[in-house]
Amino acid sequence: MKIAVIGQSLFGQEVYKELRKDGHIIVGVFTIPDKDGKADPLATEAEKDGVAVFKFPRWRVKGEAIAEVVAQYEACGAELNVLPFCSQFIPMEVIDRPRHGSVIYHPSLLPRHRGASAINWTLIHGDKKGGFTVFWADDGLDTGPILLQRECDVERDDTVNTIYKRFLFPEGVKGTVDAVRLIAEGKAPRISQPLEGATYECIQKKDNAKIDWNRSAEDLHNWIRGNDKVPGAWAEVDGQKVTFYGSTLVDAGSAAHGRPLEIPGASRPGVVAKAGLVLFGNDGKTLLVKNLQFEDGKMIAAAQYFSSGSSAAVELTEEENSFAEEMRAVWQSILTNVSRIEDSTDFFKSGAASMDVVRLVEEVKLRAGGCQLQNEDVYMNCTFRDFIQMCVRRLRGEDEEEELVVDYVEQNTNNMTIKMPHQLFINGEFVDAEGRKTYKTINPTDGTAICDVSLAQISDVDKAVAAAKEAFEEGEWGRMNPRDRGRLLYKLADLMEEHQEELATIEAIDSGAVYTLALKTHVGMSIQTFRYFAGWCDKIQGSTIPINQARPNRNLTFTKKEPIGVCAIVIPWNYPLMMLAWKTAACLAAGNTVVLKPAQVTPLTALKFAELAARAGLPKGVVNILPGSGAVVGQRLSDHPDVRKLGFTGSTEIGKHIMRSCAVSNVKKVSLELGGKSPLIIFADCDMDKAVRVVGEIKKMKIGDPLDRSTNHGPQNHKAHLDKLLEFCQAGVQEGATLICGGKQVQRPGFFFEPTVFTDVQDHMYIAIEESFGPVMILSKFKSGEVDEVLRRANATEYGLASGVFTQDISRALYVSEKLNAGTVFVNTYNKTDVASPFGGFKQSGFGKDLGQEALNEYLKTKAVTIEY
Repeated sequence: MKIAVIGQSLFGQEVYKELRKDGHIIVGVFTIPDKDGKADPLATEAEKDGVAVFKFPRWRVKGEAIAEVVAQYEACGAELNVLPFCSQFIPMEVIDRPRHGSVIYHPSLLPRHRGASAINWTLIHGDKKGGFTVFWADDGLDTGPILLQRECDVERDDTVNTIYKRFLFPEGVKGTVDAVRLIAEGKAPRISQPLEGATYECIQKKDNAKIDWNRSAEDLHNWIRGNDKVPGAWAEVDGQKVTFYGSTLVDAGSAAHGRPLEIPGASRPGVVAKAGLVLFGNDGKTLLVKNLQFEDGKMIAAAQYFSSGSSAAVELTEEENSFAEEMRAVWQSILTNVSRIEDSTDFFKSGAASMDVVRLVEEVKLRAGGCQLQNEDVYMNCTFRDFIQMCVRRLRGEDEEEELVVDYVEQNTNNMTIKMPHQLFINGEFVDAEGRKTYKTINPTDGTAICDVSLAQISDVDKAVAAAKEAFEEGEWGRMNPRDRGRLLYKLADLMEEHQEELATIEAIDSGAVYTLALKTHVGMSIQTFRYFAGWCDKIQGSTIPINQARPNRNLTFTKKEPIGVCAIVIPWNYPLMMLAWKTAACLAAGNTVVLKPAQVTPLTALKFAELAARAGLPKGVVNILPGSGAVVGQRLSDHPDVRKLGFTGSTEIGKHIMRSCAVSNVKKVSLELGGKSPLIIFADCDMDKAVRVVGEIKKMKIGDPLDRSTNHGPQNHKAHLDKLLEFCQAGVQEGATLICGGKQVQRPGFFFEPTVFTDVQDHMYIAIEESFGPVMILSKFKSGEVDEVLRRANATEYGLASGVFTQDISRALYVSEKLNAGTVFVNTYNKTDVASPFGGFKQSGFGKDLGQEALNEYLKTKAVTIEY
């Protein structure tokens, strides 16, 4: 068809390009006059193609069509008018002239929200559904028959910009072109708009966007986001007009700390907090505004309201001056209508648009990779001088987030001063738990209290999950290049290595580990794990898959590996830092964010890890650490609807409970490493000296959580576990097993249990079936020729975590390793784990893997995409 395109902006440009791709002839483009010497993108594109372009300032005067304008239009001979993003009044002489009439794109689900500010009112009214309509144009009242509609969900914190970019722009272009296709095929409907549900609201302009504070928090949020970025909701603050941007609904707890800000008409003063400006509705609920703009056009982060303008300008080095001149040339290439870029030149007052912001951010990235900007940075530094100052501070590392504040507990031990954080770590900050609740963490080697640790409550879990969700969906982490994510994890591993002696000492006093074991294994393997998974960050990839379909059979199917989102991790007390590393490193490498609950009795290395993660530069909200009880923190993480994956290491009993909770809540993905009853088969032909040496080393504390679902704190937990071990050993004696040594608590300060060995153990005995989770070994004989019988006995357990075999016979070794029903089999060695080798159990020892490439799959989801071409 011969089409006249009447419209403007990037939207009009994209519709124009797609119509040409569809084979239509564009006989004329009618758009707005140049602004500040810059042509509209639609005009620029058409002129490049040699299509006739008309830039009429108006089509009619005093309601009457301008004859010469209509004549120039008619001379094009259009068969259809397409009006994408048309802001001018087009006379009916033009609308009705083509054989097929005119169609126009409108950003609402007509008949709701007729008028020019449809997107704004969709958000202001808090509509749950939004979308667009392509309708047959009428006399400008948006009442013409509907040709095509498409809808989308409106998310709680959508703004005009986000919903436009996510749906109304890309899908609107496709929908407009689909509508033209239907017309060309003679299949275009004309559906009369119903009267029911019809609305018409005024055009949103600055003078009618003033905030009425006598509203609920949700209404205030809707008003602010519905006017963000244009025209901008505003109020008078400190005698000047201030515009509010970046609103989100938040929990009232966000207002706990900050400086009050009086706002005339508001139900109570706002609070300038670290996260932004907290505002209150007349219902007592809260919202958070991130950015503010003053009458002179300057935009600031709301958190800086009382400190804006206080920082002195930095003096540029010779190299920085060269960068500034490069950027001056970039500004000049964008602002072609400005004769010279001065320090005072304002990017937006000089005619820059949103696409120019994107281009500027990309140009900075090309010239200074270490200066990663967001669009908001340009809006808040719109003069050339402020822009360069901001870039230079970023490059110097002076414009980073505020300094991390840590309230350390210090202790002189192991010939060093160790500094231990003891508060919750949420959204990049160490904070007290709700109600300032605490508990004492105990040194199990002597039973003394180390320090008071914040005890997380349900509200703290909700805050941490919300922070992790925002970091994943809206924050820098979700947008970060995988290679940059890997660099941060490498940097974190380096920091852990710098602090390895301090970490090992904290691990020794908090978990009772021998210092040398803590240094080599707890800390050493943790560092290796982060380095290993840092290398995976930019190597996560899908695959292409040949498929056979009915004709036409030109298809491409490929898979994408995508992060899951917010992940919860719950770890035990036996290897606190290493268990954290095994799960968290893979989780972060995959691109997720994490809320981690350490075992209540061993929280300190996890909190020290949080400090190092922040100092390594991991963005706020990516890592959150919540010491607390399983009954409160673990349960809420299992139940939380925004947690999409839970990784747990602990007892089988609690693992089953977690699976039920995760299923009921939102069918979240789960991986479980649970109890074990690990058989080690020693054949007579093995290297017996080696076997005895290895057996003497392997019975170390394995995986579990002595807290179970108790909410007790402190020494009671350690004593409760010792009591369980005593009961376990007493059961063995009562059933007739021979106690060779051990079986009792060491009588000295602290919580120690003697290495214990039983012989003459029968398979039906309690100690042969149940996990001890302590230094208890049971010995049972078999005849060397009874390979299948000993395998039957070894597999006659509901556990399947690890196993081993010692033999010189390679055929027997391979046969036994094949038949053993356990996730890990060691041959002529034991407990030799490596960061590249997956670890995890079968049966009631759980499912899923830690370590190795397979661990990444626990924190990724696979999406299949099929394209027909």
